[in-house]
Amino acid sequence: MRDLGVGFKYLLRGQRWVVRHGTQFGFGLVPGLITLVLYAAALTSLAIWGTDFTAWATPFADDWTSPWQGLFRGFLTAVLFALALLLSVLTFTAVTLILGQPFYESLSEKVDRDVSPDGTAPASGLPLWRELFISTRDSVRILIRALLWGVLLFALGFVPLVGQTVVPVIGFFVTGFFLTQELTSVALQRRGVVLRDRLTMLRSRRTLVWGFGTPLALAFLVPFVAVFLMPGAVAGATLMARDLLGEETREERAGDKDPAGPANSVGR
Repeated sequence: MRDLGVGFKYLLRGQRWVVRHGTQFGFGLVPGLITLVLYAAALTSLAIWGTDFTAWATPFADDWTSPWQGLFRGFLTAVLFALALLLSVLTFTAVTLILGQPFYESLSEKVDRDVSPDGTAPASGLPLWRELFISTRDSVRILIRALLWGVLLFALGFVPLVGQTVVPVIGFFVTGFFLTQELTSVALQRRGVVLRDRLTMLRSRRTLVWGFGTPLALAFLVPFVAVFLMPGAVAGATLMARDLLGEETREERAGDKDPAGPANSVGR
């Protein structure tokens, strides 16, 4: 359970890092703002025309008497919007990372150089187009997994009592895992770690992943918060990726030299 707290500390450390490096924070906001505008437009359209879509999709209810027709279609519209909101949370990070690949790649490298004992950062050596292709391909694979989970949780949401209590909690943990996977992919892909190995690595430290990703998933439900947390989330995920790979940081090396131990470091 200690890893839950460690994961949350990485999230906080990432936010503190971008606050101290204001330029990186500003650049990191650009992809999130673009994605936010796109998602806001899509959700607004759904809110305006969702009722019309539901009516078109349920012609069998045209002859139902009041109030059953209105209640039924109103319920379906609410469920449709809730599902769209869940998918927005699940996909926001992936879409933002794809749009902001050059921004977040640069940010992650600077974090590595800042905390690395020798001041260097791993480099993939691949051209930008190849990195974008791999990132997009892996994101699509992760999104398919996330969508399957989303459909399953959506179906379980209709189970009395459990669907209104246990399922939402599970949903946040699942969302947190996929958010962390997407965010750590920036640093891990640069190190040549393929998707299958990334998933194996994250599954081996689930509580660490949940400690980082679940609070982030909750925060992403608040409008505009995701945009401002994304740069710090990428920075924190880079720090966590170093932990997962056992890479030393300057802070940990300084702690090793301290007879009292690494009191200020965040490790396993």
